[in-house]
Amino acid sequence: MTIIRRTNTWLPSVFNDFFGNEWVTNNNKSVPAINIQQNEDGFTVEVAAPGMTKEDCNVSVDEDNNLVICFEKKNESEEKDKKGTYLRREFSYTQFTRKMILPDNVVNEKIAAKVENGVLTVDIPTIKEEEKVSKVKQIDIQ
Repeated sequence: MTIIRRTNTWLPSVFNDFFGNEWVTNNNKSVPAINIQQNEDGFTVEVAAPGMTKEDCNVSVDEDNNLVICFEKKNESEEKDKKGTYLRREFSYTQFTRKMILPDNVVNEKIAAKVENGVLTVDIPTIKEEEKVSKVKQIDIQ
């Protein structure tokens, strides 16, 4: 199962993976690309965010079971003369948000994130197939 989309059959997923996937393409070059790696414990998502700190990041799971990654950074510097008139004032604002649909077997309570060397890493654990609790129940007829 992929972290990008929910699907009940393999054919549409394979087709989209080879011929384009509207959930992954990124036409906005100001939003950093993401790396998604599947491992035996679940998924690891990496986002390159140079210059961003832990305080600039927000990672959450919304009510629709989407992983939401937000970055926001404001910089301001100014130089004034003795009269208080600007000689130079520079400010910048960077903000972006990425949403990804999580598969049904993700353990939301155990998702963890960290920022190191300008890379946000989000570890997303999943329940193994053999650990899943069956939602199907046979009811005896009396």
